[in-house]
Amino acid sequence: MRICKIGAAAAACFAVLAVSAPASVLAQQPAAKPAAEDTQADALTNPAFKRAEVLAFIGVQPGWRVADIIAGRFTRAFSQAVGPNGKVYAVEPAEMVARHPDIMTIMNGIAAQPSYGNVAVSTSPINALVIPPGVDAVFIRQDYHDLHDKFMGPADIAAFNRSVFAALKPGGVLVVLDHAAAAGSGLRDTETLHRIDPAAVKTEVTAAGFVLDGESDVLANPADDHTKKVFDPSIRGHTDQFLLRFKKPG
Repeated sequence: MRICKIGAAAAACFAVLAVSAPASVLAQQPAAKPAAEDTQADALTNPAFKRAEVLAFIGVQPGWRVADIIAGRFTRAFSQAVGPNGKVYAVEPAEMVARHPDIMTIMNGIAAQPSYGNVAVSTSPINALVIPPGVDAVFIRQDYHDLHDKFMGPADIAAFNRSVFAALKPGGVLVVLDHAAAAGSGLRDTETLHRIDPAAVKTEVTAAGFVLDGESDVLANPADDHTKKVFDPSIRGHTDQFLLRFKKPG
């Protein structure tokens, strides 16, 4: 097993909905008071997302096929990284769409732009999620913890991870980026603080047959004591976040 460490402490904004989309699309959305990070666009335009480091950690190459689960902040970055011969599948669970109905409008607006013609948007129930077979990478950002929450069903986590494993080509990777909970807390804080213990993610994902292939602290923040909800103004956009890369053997 190869474990790599990259990067230094930094934090990324966590919301997935307010991605950079055409002005005409955003104008259709109901007015709302944005959180601070919602004004800072996506991974292409906000350096706090550490786009280059995250893409390098995933290992994205031109021509790759990437499934972006609960897509948004990295979709355009993936689109540019895989290029015209690659494909980005923006997969939105139906439960998340029901909670945030504007997701599909925003994502379809991105896919409609000629510059992002390699983006395909779809939705399906979390327990019957459709991921095209043979993808090179699956990415889920700041939402793996949501799989455990009531509004998602909760999801059948074991079945979700098995479906991701089945969709990946041999040697493909699943990369999880999420808000860190206190060590040893397990799943205790997923519903309340919207955090998850990295150790719990490792246990669940490797149970599906994956091998832990890398960890990164590029989005870590040692100043976060893991006691606050990620929406708390004092920590929002600056949470301690972890990156884990799991590989499908073969």
